Amino acid sequence: MTWTRSKGRVGLLVLAMLTLVLSLAACGGGDDDGGDEGAADGVITINWGAEPPSLDPGLATDTTSSNVILNIMDPLVKLEGEELTPTPSLAESWDVEGATVTFHLRDDGQWTNGDPVTAEDFEWSWKRTISPELAADYAYQFFGIKGAAEYNGCEENCDALRDQVAVEAVDDLTLRVELTSDQPWFIQQAAHHSFLAVHRPTVEQFGEKWTEAGNIVTNGPFQLARWEHNANLDLVKWADWRNADDVALERINGRMITEGTTAVQAFEAGEVDEVGALGGLPPEELPRLKGLPEYEQTPSLGTYYYGINTENIPDVNQRRAMSLAIDRRTIIDNIAQADQLPATGFTPSGMPGYDTITPSSEWLPESGDIERAKELMEQVQNPVTDVTLVINDAPGHRDIAVAVQSMWAELGIETEIQQQEWAQFLESLGPPPARSTDAYRLGWIGDFVDAINFLELWTCDSGNNNTNWCNEEYDSLVEQARGTADEGERFDLYSQLEEVMFGPDGEVPIMPIYFYTNVSLQRESIKETYNQNLLDQIDLSEVVEE
Repeated sequence: MTWTRSKGRVGLLVLAMLTLVLSLAACGGGDDDGGDEGAADGVITINWGAEPPSLDPGLATDTTSSNVILNIMDPLVKLEGEELTPTPSLAESWDVEGATVTFHLRDDGQWTNGDPVTAEDFEWSWKRTISPELAADYAYQFFGIKGAAEYNGCEENCDALRDQVAVEAVDDLTLRVELTSDQPWFIQQAAHHSFLAVHRPTVEQFGEKWTEAGNIVTNGPFQLARWEHNANLDLVKWADWRNADDVALERINGRMITEGTTAVQAFEAGEVDEVGALGGLPPEELPRLKGLPEYEQTPSLGTYYYGINTENIPDVNQRRAMSLAIDRRTIIDNIAQADQLPATGFTPSGMPGYDTITPSSEWLPESGDIERAKELMEQVQNPVTDVTLVINDAPGHRDIAVAVQSMWAELGIETEIQQQEWAQFLESLGPPPARSTDAYRLGWIGDFVDAINFLELWTCDSGNNNTNWCNEEYDSLVEQARGTADEGERFDLYSQLEEVMFGPDGEVPIMPIYFYTNVSLQRESIKETYNQNLLDQIDLSEVVEE
């Protein structure tokens, strides 16, 4: 998921609240003004870091949007604990028989307007996300379901193809899914926000405005109380949620402070109770902040990278040279400063099978190799010497971009850095990327714990492939991996995928820089339970003030 501060879209993950709302409209929204009062009586204030581009589960692609959505909606499956074990949520159980998965829903799931949550809600919602009309970037997440890819790509007879998508509400509480092959990761994948159900009557009534606070109907532990775009997004506990008695927080007030130093100042002034989990912390402040009792650092399954528009920079030797020129160790030690690991491929350290999968690529040297980079540039017949690098406005990105600008200057490349607000930034990336974009900064946090979630991003038709790179051999290997249940065999295929990108003959459509860590400041009263998992998800229903 794309990360708000540095991570790519899905992805592969948060929220905010204020004073308790005594009543909400039955539709699940509200217009309460709220107010920043600090942590007290079940009310906390956090920093989202940016405006969520979308609260539509079918359209959201970034971690901020995902964290809001997963706290106002009820997934079939939740990933819990350090191992991210799939556990029942809205589905009380499931059966897996080869390529057939059957979810059995709880009988007490309901929408905030009182309607029951049914298997038909999931069938309709999944087919909506797959539909060519919605043009969802995450539609490819469903391509492991029979008929999904065909329906998504249809140009005629689409209704017939929709009916062939193998998702069926057998009855009100039974959802049956036929996969294209045995897929060991599918139950984990069903925990992703794109697999959530949406309330069909609300979507059809309000269209693109269905997610506004006054319209939205949800089914999770919190409701959307206020959404003042680019300013505040607040959540309030939904008293009628099935496990409401176990939810300690009454309200979460959410700020959208994009500038890192300003966010830290707000925390130290007592105006917010958490900053950094989604918006990041200013790297220049980290040496000081690490000494504070409120500082928190945890591992993350994510990769920070620079992508290349391969139509604008088509020569593989130039792409290899640009990657070789990047001194990853200097960036980590002197700019990022959060104990990240230098990237050796795209699949991050900590992923099952990492030692087999990672290419330890010669094109991704820890300290750079400027001399070899210059030699490669001499082989480029028509070098692109004026490059536009697009970044978003979260802490640290400009400093890293300036460092890379200096490194590329040694290759005779003049780099113009364009910094954009988050939603505009995602729009400019496409796919396809804006013609003026030569290179871009992005990051990917896992949506589930299997390397296919990272490697399938770079297929020709992936909605998260912003590079214009397309390799048929690569796509074929992805399809083989999707159909391979044996873990060892699948890891070998993942290794081959990494080799296509970063092996000796690798095409280097992207330039991984480091593997993420999560850093934030959390008020000590919530630090014990304000947990950010490996996928950057924060379950606010588990947060308790002490």
